[in-house]
Amino acid sequence: MTYKTLKVDVDGDGIALVTIDVPGKSMNVWDADLMEDFSNWVDSFLADDKVKGAVITSGKASGFLAGADLNMLGSGGAGRGTPSTTKEQFESAFTLNSVFRKLETGGQPVKALQNGQAFAKPVAAAVNGLALGGGLEIVLACHHRVVADNPKIQLGVPEVQVGLLPGAGGTQRLPRLAGLQNAAMLATQGKPIDPATAKAQGIVQEVVPADQVVAKAKEWVKANPKVAQPWDKKGFKFPGGGGAMDPRAVQFFIGANAMAQKETNHNYPAIQYILSCLYEGSIVPMDTAIRIESKYFLKLLSSAQTRNMIRTLFINKQAAEKGEQRPKDVPPTEIKKVGVLGAGMMGAGIAYVTAKGGAEVVLLDRELSYAEKGKAYSQGIVEKGVSKGKVTKEKGDELLARIKPTENYDDLKDVDLIIEAVFEDPDIKADVIKRTEAVIGKDVIFASNTSTLPITGLAKHSERPDQFIGIHFFSPVDKMPLVEIIPGEKSGDKALAAALDYVRLIKKTPIVVKDTRGFYTNRVVPPYINESMLLVTEGVKPALIENAAKSLGMPVGPLALCDETSQELGLRIAKATAKETGQDPSGEPVYQLLVKFVEDLGRKGRKSGGGFYDYPEGGKKHLWKGLQEYYPLADEQPSLEEVKERLLYAQLIPAAHCYAEGVVHDPQSADLGAIFGWGFAPWTGGPMSHIDTIGLETFVRKAESLAQKYGSRFNPPEKFREMAKSGDKLYKKAA
Repeated sequence: MTYKTLKVDVDGDGIALVTIDVPGKSMNVWDADLMEDFSNWVDSFLADDKVKGAVITSGKASGFLAGADLNMLGSGGAGRGTPSTTKEQFESAFTLNSVFRKLETGGQPVKALQNGQAFAKPVAAAVNGLALGGGLEIVLACHHRVVADNPKIQLGVPEVQVGLLPGAGGTQRLPRLAGLQNAAMLATQGKPIDPATAKAQGIVQEVVPADQVVAKAKEWVKANPKVAQPWDKKGFKFPGGGGAMDPRAVQFFIGANAMAQKETNHNYPAIQYILSCLYEGSIVPMDTAIRIESKYFLKLLSSAQTRNMIRTLFINKQAAEKGEQRPKDVPPTEIKKVGVLGAGMMGAGIAYVTAKGGAEVVLLDRELSYAEKGKAYSQGIVEKGVSKGKVTKEKGDELLARIKPTENYDDLKDVDLIIEAVFEDPDIKADVIKRTEAVIGKDVIFASNTSTLPITGLAKHSERPDQFIGIHFFSPVDKMPLVEIIPGEKSGDKALAAALDYVRLIKKTPIVVKDTRGFYTNRVVPPYINESMLLVTEGVKPALIENAAKSLGMPVGPLALCDETSQELGLRIAKATAKETGQDPSGEPVYQLLVKFVEDLGRKGRKSGGGFYDYPEGGKKHLWKGLQEYYPLADEQPSLEEVKERLLYAQLIPAAHCYAEGVVHDPQSADLGAIFGWGFAPWTGGPMSHIDTIGLETFVRKAESLAQKYGSRFNPPEKFREMAKSGDKLYKKAA
C-alpha cells in the first residue's frame, strides 16, 4: 500500500519503519491526508502477521510533528467532510483518539490485555525534533518513546493557547505517565518542556544522541515482542497515587481549579475542561476516559470563542507574518544592512531586533556617546540572555558585532533600508530625512517610526516620497510583537513590500493601516485609558477599575498602563491635539486630572517615580494612597460588571470607528492589532471577533445605551448601525 504522507519500510526482522513526511509542508501536521493514511496504515499493520512491530519517526529536519492543522480545525472540522449530526461531529472529533487507541491495544480486548491473555504489537516513537499537540499525543500512544538529546527540542501540548484542549488522548495518557500535577501544568499552561524534563517526569523513556534515535527505538521493539500499555495492565495506579478519589488528588483538584480561575478570571473554558478531563478520566477505564476527552474537545471546537481564537491567534497571525498584504508583483527586498536613526529607547530596541534578525545595523545619533549608549541596550539584553542560558556567549557576541554606533551620516551610504526613530518633532525629522537622503542609495526605502505624525506630511520633506513609509513599533521593541505599517499618500508598492519584508526578517506581526493621526492602536488606547481616568474623577475605587480590566482579560489595569505610557505624554498629546483642532480642553475632567498630576503634583508616570501607583525602591508597586485626597471616593460604587462594560466598550467603540473609517482595512487586522498591540483580551479573538460573537445588533444597542448614560463617546459608527439592521457580519464566513 502506498501513502501520500507516510513512507513504510519493513526490515528483515519484520519491523516497520514508518516515516511521516507530509508533502508541501515545512513541518508535519495532522491534516486530512495524514489522518487517513495513518488510520489505513494502522489497520494494515495490525492485520499483517509478517510485521512484528513498528518505529514511528519523521522525515523532516524541522521536527517530528507539530500537531493538528489549525486551518482545518478553524473550520470546525477534524477530518474530511463536514459532519452534520451531533453523533457525526463526535465521531469526527474522536477520530485520532480511536486510531491511537487501536494502535496501543493492538486491536485486542482490554480484558485480555489486563489478564495477560493477549498482547499488542510493540510500537516505539523515534522523536528527532519538536513534538507538540497531536505530535506529542502520537508519541504518548506508542509503547516506548526515544527522543534525541537536544535541549532545544520542544515537547508539549499547547492547545490551550488557542482555546482548545489536547484532543487525542493527551489529557489521559499524560497523567497516567507523569502524574496528575505534571499533566495539569503541561496542559493548562501550554508551555513545552525539553527531553531531559520529559524523561524525569516519566513521559519518555530514553534520551539518546540524535543519530541513534531510530536504532534505539528498533532495538527496544526487537527486545519486546509482546507489550501492553501500563494502564492496560491489571493493578495500574497513577504515579503519585490513585485517581481523583485519592485524598491527595482531591486536594490537588481543589487547589488547581482555584488557581486556574484566579489566573484566567473564568475567561478560558478550555482550562476548566482540561481539569474536568483529568478528574473524570482518572476514575474510569481508558476507553471511557478518551471518549470523555473527545466530548469536551468537541464542546470547545464548536464554540465561537475557540473558533475566534484559532482564527486570530493562529490562522490570521500566520497569514500576516507570511506577507498576506504584501504586493505580489514586487521582488523580495534583500535586507543585509539597516540604518537606524536615533539611539534612544525606540532606536536602541529597533537596532537590537534588527541585529537579532541577522542584519547589520548602523546606529546613528547626533553624538557617538549617545549611539554607544543605544548599543549598550542590546548588550544588556544579551548579557541577561547569556546568564539565563537562553543564548550562548558566542551567539550574543555575534549579534553585538552586527551593531555599529556612529555619529557620521556617511556610514549610511551602503544600507538597504533606513528606519528613523528620532524625537517626535516634525522639524527634527525633516532635517534627518534630508541629511540621510543625501548619502543613501537611490533605491533605499526610508521608514519613519512615528506614533503620531502623519506619514504623508513627513514625506513632503523627502525627495522620493514614493519610497517613504511608516513603520510604527511599540515599546519595548524587543518584547512587543506588533508593528504597524503606514503607507503615505505617495508611498509605492516597493516601499510597502520592503517594509513587510523587513518585519518578516525581525519576526514581528504586521498590520497595514491608514495614514491618520494616531494610526490604529493610538486611536484606541487613549480612549480606554481616558475612561479609566474619568472613573477616577467620578470617585470610583482605583482597585475596582484595575480589577475590572483584569477580569476582562487585559494583561494590566488601565491605570497601570497610564503610568507606563506616562501622564506627561498624555498631557503633551492632549495639548497638541487641542492646538491642532482649536478646541479648548481645559474644562474636561481628564485634562484637569493630567494637569494636576503632571504640573501640580509632579506625578508624571512610572519613569518619574509615581503616578496612579507608587514604585518603592526594592518593593512592590501599589496604588497611590494619596489619590483620595484629590479625588474622594463616591459613597455609592458601581458594580464590577458596570465598570467592566465601560472599559470594554471604551475599546470596542474606537476600534469599530477605525474599521468603519478604513483606518484598518479588514476585521482581521483590527483583531491582530488589538491583541498584539495593547493586549486586548485574547480570549475574545479581538474586538471585531467579539462584536461578531455578541452580534452587531446587541453591540449597537448596548453602545447606544452607554452613550445615553455616559456621553457621545460611546456612539457606534453609522456603518455598524446599518450592518446591524441588515443582519450582516464583520467576518463574512464563519471561522
